[in-house]
Order: sequence, then structure tokens, then C-alpha cells
Amino acid sequence: MDIKKQQRYLPQILFNFIGKAGQEKLKKSRAAVIGCGGLGSVISSSLARAGVGFIRIVDRDRLELSNLQRQILYNEEDLKRDLPKVGIAKQKLIAINSEITVEAVNEEAGDDNIKEMISDVNIVLDATDNLKTRFIINRACIEGNIPWVFGSVAAACGMVLNIIPGKTPCFNCIFSKSSDNDFTLSSANAGVLNTAVSVIASIQATEAIKYLTGNISFMVKTLLILDLWDFSVEKVSLTKMPAYKCGICNRHK
Repeated sequence: MDIKKQQRYLPQILFNFIGKAGQEKLKKSRAAVIGCGGLGSVISSSLARAGVGFIRIVDRDRLELSNLQRQILYNEEDLKRDLPKVGIAKQKLIAINSEITVEAVNEEAGDDNIKEMISDVNIVLDATDNLKTRFIINRACIEGNIPWVFGSVAAACGMVLNIIPGKTPCFNCIFSKSSDNDFTLSSANAGVLNTAVSVIASIQATEAIKYLTGNISFMVKTLLILDLWDFSVEKVSLTKMPAYKCGICNRHK
């Protein structure tokens, strides 16, 4: 690593659990961020600043005024540009770190394209806002043996879960009884505290950095639930569903 690059990442290199070796691993790493809104803005910005060598951002939306409350990559000038959100995000991420590669995919993740979006990455980060897409991500990651980090925020509450195929319960093990028809809290019906978004996304990015630098043993092994308003933290222990109950991770055990 040359002196200029070492200077950029010096604060991370000085961190004992990353060091020069970990920074080199980040440079060679590839990540996909599915969603480029509140969570995705923080996640992609954090990974870009950390020096993750390749970041693919996936989103089909365009910017709206209400997005500026929590989506830190965007500003009022961006509203006037009328560009896909991922196009703006790519420009911002490259301006943050010109040494990395950012790929913008202006599509919605679905059964027909999810494998193409994630097949060549080391880790997937969920920054979506619906259960349907998360089940699609889960199945594809289990089938492709790719770890992914689930994150969700509503009101002042948030959840984070690491899913590593073959080693942890999968998303279907835990949320299989849920559906888009169930009433669940979301930013659409409960609002959202922008600081809660930043905290949850920062945890997701941290878990990804742990994985990509080889610090897997330090990754959170529970379902992490936080409420920033009363500042409560819960760590829910999880077990893998018996074979007859989960048809996703058991199929590719």
C-alpha cells in the first residue's frame, strides 16, 4: 500500500483488528447494497470511506423531498436533477473515494434478477423496506452461499441480523410466519427517526467490515433489537429451524 493510500486509511489501519492486512482485504472485497435510501445511503457511504474496493448499489426509485430527512447522500440540489437515485449516489460515492469502483443498478431486486446482482460479491447488505424483497435476497444468498446482513427501521426502533449460510439461521427460519399482508411497523405507518436509521445502518456496515476483514468471530450472533428513544437493547438468541420447518436453508444445508 502506497503512502497516500495508507494516509487515507490510517485511522483504520491503526485499529488493531483491521491493520494493513485487513485494509488490503477491504480493497479486494466486493459488496452489494440492495436499496439506496436511508439505510443504503449510510451503508454505502461507510463502505466507500472504509475502502471496500467494489460496491454495487441497487434501487429503482427517484429522489423525493421527504427522503432528505434521513438519506444522507442527497441534498436539495439533487432533487432538481431528476436522475435515478442510484445515479446520484454513484456520483457521490466516487466523489468520496475515487479509488473504488461503484456500480449503479437502476432496477428493483426480484426473483428474475437477484442472482445476477449478487453472484460476484462477497457480502450482501439489505437496505430495503419490505419483507418480500428480503425473502428473495435470503433465498438467493442461501443458494449462492453468500452472507448477508438484514436491517430494518421504523419509528425509533431497528433490527440487525447476520445471516451466514450453513452457520446461522436464515431469514426464513425467523420470519417465515410473516407476510406483506401482516400489519408490521414501517416508516410509512409509524414514521422514522433519522438517527435510528443512521445507527442501524452503521451497525450493518460494521458487521460487513468485520466479515470482509476476516473478523467473523466478532460478528453479532443474535437478532439485535434497538430502541433509540428509551435506549433499550435486546439480543435475541436464535436457533435454526428443524429440517421439516425451513425449506430454504435446509435445502442447501
